[in-house]
Amino acid sequence: MSAVIEMVRAGPLTTIQDAGRHGLLGAGISASGPMDRGGFALAAAMVGAAAAGGVEFTAAGLELAVVAGSCRVGFAGAEFCVRHNGVELEWPGTALLQAGERLVVTPGARGNYGYLRFDHEFDLPSVLGSVATNSRAQLGGLAGRPLRARDRLYLGSPAPTVSPAAQPAPVPTEAAFRVIWGIHADLFAPATRQAFVGTRFMVTPQMDRMGVRLADPAAVFAGASALSLVSDAIVPGDIQILGDGTPIVLMRDHQPTGGYPRIATIISADLDRFAQQRPGTPLAFQPVTVEHAQRLLRGGGP
Repeated sequence: MSAVIEMVRAGPLTTIQDAGRHGLLGAGISASGPMDRGGFALAAAMVGAAAAGGVEFTAAGLELAVVAGSCRVGFAGAEFCVRHNGVELEWPGTALLQAGERLVVTPGARGNYGYLRFDHEFDLPSVLGSVATNSRAQLGGLAGRPLRARDRLYLGSPAPTVSPAAQPAPVPTEAAFRVIWGIHADLFAPATRQAFVGTRFMVTPQMDRMGVRLADPAAVFAGASALSLVSDAIVPGDIQILGDGTPIVLMRDHQPTGGYPRIATIISADLDRFAQQRPGTPLAFQPVTVEHAQRLLRGGGP
């Protein structure tokens, strides 16, 4: 055993995540995985190791103590303040933790999700090919639930080394979120679709790993009809319009099917940035083609 880590304080929805359990949506299990995949990867690059699992924490931060052994940790994601035994460190960054030492992460200026990646693998059982926590299905992680104070994580075998990855050019914070039109877009009147891309919505506090509710101050969808359909498959980034006209962006722990229309889907290249938007943030949407979205996913330009 390399190290034993005890959670002294864990904010809401602090979970173990890895790349996710893909290919099981047909069985009713979403992939899960990090809300901000770029931040998750950067934390691994900071520590120089590619342990499959990591700790995802929310804006409230966390505190942990090393009970035994030692380990190196990398941290990245949104902007947080981090202290190692009371000494403030640069964020993102890395630290060597010895037995008896503490790492404290407190809220910073921006974003919702941060990540800790370690140089040794978690000693956790793989469930359906992954250690990612899906608390709704009670799979993975530690007993399929969020972490809490006094939980202990055991680090075992060394993780393979990883080279620093090239980071994409930053996108302006106020930039519109690019979407492709959804399979139900034609159910909305042309004027509604035009208003959807010409109006600013707002992130509400009603958010979790399943979805993010948006406020619709301009009442774009207030008069929309045909807002209940036969359920069919959904994917992360789908923008679903509830029966009362509320838009919800579905996230990593989304339900497998939905019976409300999806007017559009936030493209994969923008979904990390969307996950980091705090409540009260105004945002807009910009339609792009599927070809453009695929080119962005391959790293082919803005």
